[in-house]
Amino acid sequence: MVTVKELKPYHIKVDSEYIHIILAYQYFNISIDESVYKFVPVDAKKITVNRKTKQIMNMKAKFAFQKGKEIIHIAMTDLIFIPEFLIQIHLIADPYYLEDLPTKKSNDEITEIIDELEQLNVKRLIDRALDEKDETAFRQLVKYL
Repeated sequence: MVTVKELKPYHIKVDSEYIHIILAYQYFNISIDESVYKFVPVDAKKITVNRKTKQIMNMKAKFAFQKGKEIIHIAMTDLIFIPEFLIQIHLIADPYYLEDLPTKKSNDEITEIIDELEQLNVKRLIDRALDEKDETAFRQLVKYL
């Protein structure tokens, strides 16, 4: 059985689309049947995560782990089935995920909001005309309703 003993990034690089979690020797260890294997940067050296979808992008990556002179290679497709691995990756990447931004309003929605604001403004001006007992302003403003 494979378990993740330790997973800490050596460095995190973030661009507009991806989070690149760079790995180094002593920061990534796995346990296979109670034997601890340490990550060695022979093959893949980083994990790339999409900032919007939160998906791991480099699924074809293979990571090398060493115990003494024995080196084993584990594919990303195998690592993602280890719950601790996914939990650690998402904990590391979480501060860098992009939040869903509100979508732009359509022109129809904007026009509707402007019309509503204009109607509210006319009602306020009518209230002011009534407070000031300005009959001329009142009659002109009522036409806009």
